[in-house]
Amino acid sequence: MPKISLDMPAELLNDLKLHVGDQHKFVSVADAIRTACRKLLDQLDEIDTRHGRIGGD
Repeated sequence: MPKISLDMPAELLNDLKLHVGDQHKFVSVADAIRTACRKLLDQLDEIDTRHGRIGGD
């Protein structure tokens, strides 16, 4: 799996970490970011479909 690096404001990272851990939705920050990216891409595909554009295949 390719690795990426990104800069993120500390406030955003701290908010994200509130949802990571044993009793939360995500097992890691990386898992949360992957999930968010997938959801964003799904939303963009839906927008493209509504506007008659080809989705992100």
